[in-house]
Amino acid sequence: MFFAELGLAPELLRAIADEGYTQPTPIQAQAIPLVIAGRDLLAAAQTGTGKTAAFTLPILQKLNSAVAINGPRLARVLVLVPTRELAAQVGESVRTYGRHLPAMKTAIIFGGVGINPQIDLLKRGVDIIVATPGRLLDHVQQRTVNLSGIQMLVLDEADRMLDMGFIRDIRRVLTVLPKQRQNLLFSATFNGEIRSLAEGLLHNPASVEVAPRNSAVELIAQRVHPVDKARKTALIAHLVKAGDWKQVLVFTRTKHGANRLAEQLVREGIQSDAIHGNKSQNARTRALADFKAGKVRVLVATDIAARGIDIDMLPHVINHELPNVPEDYVHRIGRTGRAGSSGEAISLVSSDERQQLKDIQRLLRREIPSSIIEGFGPGSAPSQAELAARAVPLTPRHEDPRKHANNGRRNDSRNNRPASAGAGRRPGSPSPAKPAHSHGHRQGQPQRDAGSRAGKPR
Repeated sequence: MFFAELGLAPELLRAIADEGYTQPTPIQAQAIPLVIAGRDLLAAAQTGTGKTAAFTLPILQKLNSAVAINGPRLARVLVLVPTRELAAQVGESVRTYGRHLPAMKTAIIFGGVGINPQIDLLKRGVDIIVATPGRLLDHVQQRTVNLSGIQMLVLDEADRMLDMGFIRDIRRVLTVLPKQRQNLLFSATFNGEIRSLAEGLLHNPASVEVAPRNSAVELIAQRVHPVDKARKTALIAHLVKAGDWKQVLVFTRTKHGANRLAEQLVREGIQSDAIHGNKSQNARTRALADFKAGKVRVLVATDIAARGIDIDMLPHVINHELPNVPEDYVHRIGRTGRAGSSGEAISLVSSDERQQLKDIQRLLRREIPSSIIEGFGPGSAPSQAELAARAVPLTPRHEDPRKHANNGRRNDSRNNRPASAGAGRRPGSPSPAKPAHSHGHRQGQPQRDAGSRAGKPR
């Protein structure tokens, strides 16, 4: 199948061709015609499947085909997402594929940045709002957003929003929306809570599931390296140096652990940085841009901050610690092996993580190959260099401590709240610190989420 067969406007097909895509991914091929037809949709799609374009393309098609409405310009589409990074990614997709359409205005609304520019844009009128639940409710409470014209609601990564504790916020948003509207729900997993939400939200929905539930990407080579907890950082440094790895995404459980690991790797001569919820939005955007550009070899991230990261051809993902929730393992390793490329996911497992490993293998219905790296097996003695490095006190290099002092006050903590399951974009993409843009100002490189290069499905 080709994009031209999906009933999209010539202007959208031109934008897709500009990106070099010809064939839709499975989620796009199935979802786009259903959304254009006005059906409610329940879609299961893993990261890296092209799901963002699966709803942005038909949204733009429907907005472009609608009869112009006289009077104030009211937002007609609301997209709710769990994180700032994902909000920016969706906004980028809208700009990319809407570049040849008559100007439509999009507001990207999230916390951690000033609210006044968002208020100004909303007053002028927008067509699409992409928002995190917490900051959107701030606008609702201040009466600075009018949602009475919403005709379509999208819940993107609904499972992550529930994991992050947004269920009450979502239900509060639903109470202020028009009753008659089209609803689209995208989720990587379908647990009981998701199905309960879907039953109360969707009306006679079409269902699309493009991959076996909770399955890992088959192109990803997965490995486990047993190692003592105290030697995990040294093993990461060894792997990066010995393999001459240029781009590695490392997951940690905590914000403090992310900062500490990044600084320790810098002391090992490996250019590294960290992103997490306590980082300012500008710092997170800069770190991600440096990582994509090759200025940073290792990016250390917490689950929530990494949600929404989209990097082509990312070769290596390392789990510094295993996640407590098995499904998060699938989300983590799905950052590599995207767009049909191969990837490698390595998990450093200490003795106290054996149960987490068993739970992950039970979810995957397979055993992950395990091997000991010589000199780093459990019980092996650390080198003199490791002992010396541990003796050097670490200093807070990554963030001005004064910023942390303000973090708990008005940083839209609902968008960064800790959770048992976590979350969280491309070089040159527009900074999320500028939360509102219109189609008339295209910035950065487009989000390659619509299809595939050279006719190969993405």
